[in-house]
Amino acid sequence: MSTLGHSLPRLDARAKVTGDAQYPGDINLPRQLWMKVLFARRPHARIKRLDTSQAERAPGVVRVFTARDMPVNEFGLIFFDAPVLVNNTVRWVGEKVACVVAETEKQAEHARDLIAVEYEDLPVISDPHDAMIEGAAQIHPHYARNVMKHIPIRKGDTARGFEQAEVVVESVYHTPAQEHAYLQPEAGVAYIDDAGRVTVAAAGQWTHEDQQQIAHALNLPVEKVRVIYPAIGGAFGGREDMSVQIILALAAWRLNRPVKIIWSREESMIAHHKRHPMWLTAKWGATRDGKLVAAEVEVIADAGPYAYTSTKVLGNAALACTGPYAIPNIKVDAYAVVTNNVVTGAFRGFGGPQGHFAAEMQMNKLAEKLGIDPVELRLKNVLHAGDLLSTQTPLPGGKVSLVEVVEKCAKEFSWTNKGTEGTNGIRNTPPVTRHPSLVTGFGFACALKNIGFSFGAPEGATATVELRGAVEIEQAIVHHAGAEVGQGAHTVMAQVAAEVLKLPVEKIELVASDTATSGNSGSASASRMTWMVAHSVRGAAEAALQKWREEERPASATYEYIAPPTDNYAPEDGRGKTNIAYGYVAQAVEVEVDRETGQVRVVRVTCADDVGRAVNPQMIRGQIEGAIAQAQGWAITENFLQKGGRVLTPYFSNYLIPGVMDVPERVDSVILEFPDENGAWGIRGMAEMPFIPLAPAIVAAVHDATGAWIDELPLTPGRVVEALKKK
Repeated sequence: MSTLGHSLPRLDARAKVTGDAQYPGDINLPRQLWMKVLFARRPHARIKRLDTSQAERAPGVVRVFTARDMPVNEFGLIFFDAPVLVNNTVRWVGEKVACVVAETEKQAEHARDLIAVEYEDLPVISDPHDAMIEGAAQIHPHYARNVMKHIPIRKGDTARGFEQAEVVVESVYHTPAQEHAYLQPEAGVAYIDDAGRVTVAAAGQWTHEDQQQIAHALNLPVEKVRVIYPAIGGAFGGREDMSVQIILALAAWRLNRPVKIIWSREESMIAHHKRHPMWLTAKWGATRDGKLVAAEVEVIADAGPYAYTSTKVLGNAALACTGPYAIPNIKVDAYAVVTNNVVTGAFRGFGGPQGHFAAEMQMNKLAEKLGIDPVELRLKNVLHAGDLLSTQTPLPGGKVSLVEVVEKCAKEFSWTNKGTEGTNGIRNTPPVTRHPSLVTGFGFACALKNIGFSFGAPEGATATVELRGAVEIEQAIVHHAGAEVGQGAHTVMAQVAAEVLKLPVEKIELVASDTATSGNSGSASASRMTWMVAHSVRGAAEAALQKWREEERPASATYEYIAPPTDNYAPEDGRGKTNIAYGYVAQAVEVEVDRETGQVRVVRVTCADDVGRAVNPQMIRGQIEGAIAQAQGWAITENFLQKGGRVLTPYFSNYLIPGVMDVPERVDSVILEFPDENGAWGIRGMAEMPFIPLAPAIVAAVHDATGAWIDELPLTPGRVVEALKKK
């Protein structure tokens, strides 16, 4: 019986529910020491004096590490532009100044507070627009004029396109930073294993990349470093960049004793990257019958002081800001700008939510101005197979299902069949028992999302499958380094192996997320892991099965899947095949707005996703519901505030994520399966898609209810009330 398409229980479910699963913070080893970090907690300064003498003499202290102890004091996923421990210049509040290692956690904390640092504060640039002004002080020596990356995209002739336009919409949008808010803060333990390797057990998203960055910073051969991922308490992109890994490895390597660390929630909030705040200035034009003819967009992304993944996030935003539409004339200028704010990096959607927010807002405003239903307007303009993106290349993968996704979402939501016809196609008559200040509105949005690494980055994954038994296969052992960050990747690995080998999942044993036992899998990000798992595990299982049939017992095979190549944006006009595959999504939303208090309540959401082939439908529904809750937080409640580079909301008491009573009353997950010709079994990745269109759909629904357009997120009560007053 096929295992694909069946909602098998997650492999890790029982251990996580019962508490048996070991997260990094749960691991304790004999002779273990504890580490605490001294963070700069100031946005821009020069260190004039660093005195660790009192800390070194404090009870229980074994060692205090500073920049002088780092063999190669740099790290970075894209560029080695950030110091592990700051040596001279502090550029953001989360900069690590020193690490104290002591016998107990309390002793380490006490000693950390004895470190004396004398700073000379430097001018702070916290607004990327100010950073780009001619003559502004340069924050980082690598980035002239504080511009880390500029992506120009040119397609057609926008001047001529706007001459053809009969309706033009111009707006400026602002999307905010967002905290990942994973349940497990940064934690880990490092030690020297039996093979003499510096071993780090921590939560991350790419074991082999962590291994390489640790080896680089310690100036060690890669094979002398081992990275293991225990259970991971959420990631969402927030664990792609280094946090505790290098400093733990340094301490264990120097001291030859296990060293453990657990960050507090406040430390986590100030010291790991956030979603990029972006400012998007958009001008779109259409003919009277609703055909898009031109789009110009400027994107300014706040990168903070270091690259992390900003250049790649900017690449996605530059593509997404013109939406999933066939527009003949496009001009985009996208900038990643250096500031003294908290560093920014990967977060679910990876630039897609910000770019599509502007695009979908423009579409809904055009629909209103043209007097065309928003769904109808999208169906007139969505991309089809063979249509050219802004990069002047067609969408890969054969079937482009945007029409089907949009139509199915509208149908399942009853977009045109409920109540009296209104501005958004439907309108409910409020129950007589409702408070008179409450109004209901409906909104729609759609999007596409790339799958896999992009812009010329090498892409693939490696798996090994070992078959054991006598006459029949009694056990299959799958080795794969892919991270299980809560999305169900390890269960997918088992299902894929079981499908190829025609075995029950109970006979599949997984050895995962350890650089010592598996080849490179790439990152658990970019909606890529299921795609890569399916190819790599299938290839290894088929090769091992062939050996088994040839009487090799036990049989073992390793398979490296190499994905189709991609192009980086051409520097002059952005031309190129930037992605290997895409998924497609549409969402319809019903909201309730209190005109007196400004409270916005999401009542129901219909989300239609083309996943190519549903490996485990229940896990897909979980991803949809989780993404909607997370996107609702970004859209309505999560107000990450910084002033002068300092974080004003470093606690869950003042940074409000949605609780169980805040999520929609109803989420209808609509799973569509139009196979991608390059995906194994037609699979498309989907974990990021449901996040992307929710915010613009909510804003459109608020407009439908109140008549007010709000171009800045989040929709806090004060912001909504102010918009209603202005209207």
